Amino acid sequence: MPKKKKTVETPKEYYIEEQKITDTLEWNYMPYAMSVIVSRAIPEIDGFKPSHRKLLYTMFKMNLLKGDRTKSSNVVGQTMKLNPHGDSAIYETLVRLTEGNGALLLPFVDSKGNFGKQYSRDMAYAAPRYTEVKLAAICQEIFADIDKNTVMFVDNYDGSMKEPLLLPTTFPNILVNPNLGIAVGMASSICSFNLKEVCKTTIQLLKDENADILQILQAPDFPTGGQLIYNENELKHIYETGRGNVKVRAKYHYDEKNNCIEVYEIPYTTNIESIMDKIFALVKSGKIRDITDVRDETDLNGLKIAIDVKKNTKIDLLMHRLYQMTPLSDTFNCNFNLLINSKPMTLGIRSILKYWIAFRTNSIKRQLEFDIAKKSEKYHLLVGLSKILTDVDKAISIIRHTEKEEMVIPNLMKEFSIDEKQSEYIAEIKLRNINKEYILKRIEELKNIKDEIQSLKETLYNDEKIKNIIIMQLKQVSKKYGRNRKTEIIKEQEIKEIPEQELIEDYGIRLFLTEQNYFKKISLVSLRSAGEQKLKEDDKITFEIETTNKADILLFSNKQNLYKLKANDILDTKASSFGEYLFNLLGMELDEKIIYMTTTYDYSGFMVFFFENGKVAKISLNSYATKTNRKRIINAYSDKSNVIFMKKLEEDADFVLLRDVDKALLFHTSLLPLTVSKNASGVQVYRLKKDSCVTKVFEKELFFSDDVEYYRAVQIPTTGHFVQILDRQENYIM
Repeated sequence: MPKKKKTVETPKEYYIEEQKITDTLEWNYMPYAMSVIVSRAIPEIDGFKPSHRKLLYTMFKMNLLKGDRTKSSNVVGQTMKLNPHGDSAIYETLVRLTEGNGALLLPFVDSKGNFGKQYSRDMAYAAPRYTEVKLAAICQEIFADIDKNTVMFVDNYDGSMKEPLLLPTTFPNILVNPNLGIAVGMASSICSFNLKEVCKTTIQLLKDENADILQILQAPDFPTGGQLIYNENELKHIYETGRGNVKVRAKYHYDEKNNCIEVYEIPYTTNIESIMDKIFALVKSGKIRDITDVRDETDLNGLKIAIDVKKNTKIDLLMHRLYQMTPLSDTFNCNFNLLINSKPMTLGIRSILKYWIAFRTNSIKRQLEFDIAKKSEKYHLLVGLSKILTDVDKAISIIRHTEKEEMVIPNLMKEFSIDEKQSEYIAEIKLRNINKEYILKRIEELKNIKDEIQSLKETLYNDEKIKNIIIMQLKQVSKKYGRNRKTEIIKEQEIKEIPEQELIEDYGIRLFLTEQNYFKKISLVSLRSAGEQKLKEDDKITFEIETTNKADILLFSNKQNLYKLKANDILDTKASSFGEYLFNLLGMELDEKIIYMTTTYDYSGFMVFFFENGKVAKISLNSYATKTNRKRIINAYSDKSNVIFMKKLEEDADFVLLRDVDKALLFHTSLLPLTVSKNASGVQVYRLKKDSCVTKVFEKELFFSDDVEYYRAVQIPTTGHFVQILDRQENYIM
C-alpha cells in the first residue's frame, strides 16, 4: 500500500492582548472574592452563614422541629436542594451545629450518635448513615412566625423552590454562638456570650440606648468553659471596636492521692492533642522535669487530661509554667466582621445589637402587616356575610333557582351588592351552617376582628409597643433557654505574678565549649553515669563550667561580639554527642570564634579585658544586661588592640602580665576604675617600649613563683620587673 503523505499543520497564531492588572482583578478576581464574602464565609445579622441557614431551614421543612429524629444522611440529601455542595461539606456543617459536637454554646441540632468533639483534633465523627438528628427546642425561636412573612424569601440556586434570606430569630443569635469564617481578603471571628447576659443587655439597650454594656455583658462565655482572664480595658476596646484579644486558660484540680493533675476544661481555640503534644515536647527536651506521664482520659463523663507529677512538685508553679509554655492558656482573637445588607462591616457590641434590634423590629412589622392583611381579608368576607343576614332565604333561593353554576356568584353580587370574593365565600358555606346561630356567631366575630385589626395597626405604628414585644420575647427566651456561665471570670489582678526565674526548672548542669566551637549542656545527673566526652578529631575542650539551668551564658567572640543564651533554652545533650555547633546556634560569621565563656544569674561583678598594648579595661557586667531578650551585642569590648585575656570576676583579684618574655608585672584590679562603657579602651597598666607588647596573662594562683610579690606594682602604669630564671622554668617562659 502506498504510504500516506504526512500533512504539515500550520502553526496557530496566538493573539496576546495586554490588560491593566487593575482591570483584570476587577473583572475576574473581585466577583469571586465578593461571592465568598457575601455567600459563604461571613455571617449575617441573624447569626448564620448561608450554609447553616440552608441546612436548618431544610430540617424545618422536614418537620424535624417536632417530629422524631431522622438519619443525618437524609438531612444531607434534602439540603442539596438548597445548597449545591458535596455531601461531606454539608455534613461537616451539620456536625458543628449539633449538641454532641459541643462547638456551640446553644446547639441548634438535637443529636444521637458520635459527632466527634470540638475539643479533640483526632476524635472523628461517625458517617451520616449512623447518626440521627432533629432540631433542638431553641429552633422554635429561630423560626418563630417564619410563615407570616417575617423575612424575605428568594429562589434557590435553580429556581425550583424558595428559601429565606434570613431567619427571624427572636434573640441576638449573632452574639450567642461562636462564629469563625475566612473569606477573601477578610475574616470573621465572633466569640460567644451567655444567652441570659445578651438578652439582658439587649433589653437594657431597648430601654436606654446609652446604657453601659460592660456592666451588664460581663465577658465572653465559651462552650468549652475554662477561665477567662478579665482585662477591663481590653474588653472595653472589643465592645467598642469589635477587635481585640481575649485570654482563656484551662481549669484543673489536683488529686493528692494519685499525685495527678486533672485538666477538665480547656480554651475553646485549642484541643487535647495539641496540648499533649506540647507537654510531651517540653518533657522530652528537659525543659519540664516534674512530669512523669500524660494521658488522655476523656470518656462519656467529659474531657480529662491526666498529668502525673513527681512527689514534692510545686503544683501552682508547674501549672503556671504550663500556662505559659503550652496551649493550656490561649487567646481568642476577636474580629466582629458581619454582613449588614450584604455589606461587610466590623462592629462593636452596641452597634451589632442596634442592627439586630432594627432587623427584629422590621420582622415584627412584617408579621403585623401579614396579620392585618389576613384579618382584613376575613373581615371583608364577614362583611359580605352580614349583608345576607337580612334575607337568608333570598340568598338560598338565588342559589337554588340559578340554572348555571357559573352564574351563582354574579347573581349574588348583583342582588346583595357584594364583590366576587364575598360571593364566593357565601356560596361555599355548607348547608348545615345556614342557620341563625352560625350567622350570628360570624357577625359577632366580625366585631372582634375589627377590634383586633385596630389593635394591630396601633402596634404597627407605635415603636414603643414593638419594643415591648421584643423585650417580652427576650425575657421568655432567657427564662426558657438561659443557662449559667460556663467560662469562669478571673480578674488579671487576682493572678499571682511569678518571676520568670522561678518558672525555670532548677537543676545542676555542666557546660563544655570546644576549640572548634562545639557547645554541650549536660545535666550533672547524666554526667555521673557518662563515659568519656565525645569530640571531633583534633578538637579539645577549652572551657568547662558547672552551673545551673537558671543561668545566662555569655559567649565572647574574637569579633568583639557577645552572644547571650539562657541555659534553659538549650537542649540537654549527652557526653556521647558532639553537642551544638555554635555557628548554627548563634548565627556567627564564618571566620568568627568564641574565645571566652562565662555564666551569670544577676549580672553582678565585672569583666576585665587585657590588651596587647598594655591596657586593661574593667567593665561592669551589668552593662551587658538588656531588657529585651537580645542574643547578640556588638562592640562588647574594645577593638583598638588585640585582646589576649579576659575574665569575669565577682571581686577584685591579682593578675600577672608578661611583657614579651623578659618582664612580668603583678597588679590588683582594684587599681582600675570600673566603667560602664562596653568598648572602653582601658587604663594603661604596663608601660611598654616600642615594638614590645603584653604576650600572656596569668591568674596569680596559676603563676608559679617562690616570691610572686616581687613583681607587685603599687601604682600604674609601671614598667614591671625582670622575670627570675627559676620562675621562667616553672612557668615555661622561653
